[in-house]
Amino acid sequence: MAETSAGGKPPPKPPFRKMNWLPRDIAVERRPDGVIVLQSRIPLQPFAPHIPALLAQWAEQRPDQTWLAQRKGADRQWRRISYAEGKSLVDSLTQALLDLQVPEGRTLAILSGNSLEHALMTQAGMQARLPVAPISASYSLLSTDHVKLKYLFALVKPAVVLVQDGVQFQKALNALQAGGQLDGVTVVQVDRAPEGINSLAFDDLARTPVTPAVALSIAAITPDTVGKLLFTSGSTGMPKAVLNTQRMMCANVAQANQARNSPGPGPSVVLDWMPWNHTMGGNAVLHGMLGEGGTLYIDDGRPVPGLFDETLRNLREVSPTLYSNAPSGYAVLAAALEKDEALCQSFFKNLSLLTYGGARLPDDLYERMQALAVKYTGHRIVFYTGWGSTETAPTSTGTYWETERVGLIGLPFPGVQLKLVPTPTAHMYELRLKGINVFPGYHAQPELSAAAFDDEGFYKIGDAGVLVNPDDPAQGLVFAGRVTEEFKLTTGTFVHVGELRTDCIAACSPALQDALVAGQDRPWVGLLAWPQFAACRQLIGQPEATPEQLVAHPTVREAVRRGLNAHNATTQGASSRRIARVLLMTEPPSIDGNELTDKGYINQKAGLTRRAALVQRLYAEPPADDVIVLD
Repeated sequence: MAETSAGGKPPPKPPFRKMNWLPRDIAVERRPDGVIVLQSRIPLQPFAPHIPALLAQWAEQRPDQTWLAQRKGADRQWRRISYAEGKSLVDSLTQALLDLQVPEGRTLAILSGNSLEHALMTQAGMQARLPVAPISASYSLLSTDHVKLKYLFALVKPAVVLVQDGVQFQKALNALQAGGQLDGVTVVQVDRAPEGINSLAFDDLARTPVTPAVALSIAAITPDTVGKLLFTSGSTGMPKAVLNTQRMMCANVAQANQARNSPGPGPSVVLDWMPWNHTMGGNAVLHGMLGEGGTLYIDDGRPVPGLFDETLRNLREVSPTLYSNAPSGYAVLAAALEKDEALCQSFFKNLSLLTYGGARLPDDLYERMQALAVKYTGHRIVFYTGWGSTETAPTSTGTYWETERVGLIGLPFPGVQLKLVPTPTAHMYELRLKGINVFPGYHAQPELSAAAFDDEGFYKIGDAGVLVNPDDPAQGLVFAGRVTEEFKLTTGTFVHVGELRTDCIAACSPALQDALVAGQDRPWVGLLAWPQFAACRQLIGQPEATPEQLVAHPTVREAVRRGLNAHNATTQGASSRRIARVLLMTEPPSIDGNELTDKGYINQKAGLTRRAALVQRLYAEPPADDVIVLD
């Protein structure tokens, strides 16, 4: 029985841990055609002229504070770089890049993942006014044909390429060399040199004596200087290179910090794994820490089986003030916290804010994390999230208030206009953005740049949203998926894929990782679903179970059946919301098959096309034994 107070009502919940939230002062423009435009009445605070200025600021004001840290060497101890040391190393690397006399229009490509050297070279590239193009390591290490890697090289024409380990990236470099794409390119390696390819050692470049040319190069940076080219691979084929100017990146740092600032006594401390080739990791996290003068611990763990133990080890030593993860990561973290008091003491010690992205956070997971927070801090902790894309540097909205509702994408930041365009499904809007953090266009693709904006200059991001309360837009919006994902059943009923997908995953928490929603021109909706294998192994108590064993296990199948039957019970008979069948999949989303977007979101159309045989199996009559038929 639930605990109640003397008056028969539930006792009041503990307060949220204090944050300095931006007021929700939203101007609402309603047009006769049903279009709504939202924007904050609060002006954007002043921001840095360019990202390198932030490094210089903290090198002067906090020279001895740790800027970056990562486990290194055979003993896996933390290697720390202070702001002063970082600035010195970046200046030497900048000089080395300037000495190469790179022709105008060329770029610096980084093929490997997050590392101290990756961060230092990124700053050096910006100081040398050499656009930095971090490329997903998956295109080098997981791809079998390297088609996307070769395409991106042809698109951005790197003059310098950084790899962490030349031997690890040997196959990718060989593929580029075979196509003549390394001709005239300077390859830089941190660890082992690649065989048969001329390369320079990172450590040698980092000892280059600095001349006045470095200061002159930094002084020549303008707000319109392109600092990065970040790649997006959505539903339209090959990745596009998004121009990230210094203005849009610095403005977005200021927007995020203005929306939510911790009142804590010291600098922010973050432990994070999100890849820097992605705008959330490379801009929101890496630049965000520079904006605050905080400390970033690079987490070599991942929220996947076999790698999350590294994250837990790090969290036993690092007490973050802000922590972010995907919902699947929180599912594994919550399970670990619930059975490890020492881990809880370290994790919650200084924590002010939790953030999530990529999918809706399940309600039960939210409640478990809050119960732990109250137990170890006496407070609840707000789960914050935002919304945007590579083209918006990345976030344009945020949930900058105390809310217990998960699934929101918030309200626009200062300096952002959010345009809501009605869709045929009435309550849903196509979302469009205009603001100082919005990109000017795609690199070397003017026709795609022109098509990305409407006649008022709003970026057509392609996402859909729903107002929590149409009469009070200040209550925020809920993400409703991609506009192009909507489809009709044979009954003529629209299926809102984004909402349905996230609700189904949440209903089955933690058993499902993600799903494809099928049913176009069919009488009912079905799912092709990816299990959360780590959680399913815990569920059945078999840590070594294979994916094939998991999808066939009665306990896993019953957990999915039970969750989706509970979801169906809430649909009030609506065919567009009810799931009739599920088929669990073992093959992960394909990089080469374009099943993942730049935001880590499943590309529904590409996935359903690639897995057409599974869709046929899902709808076959009579249903096969591996298809879960719901009540």
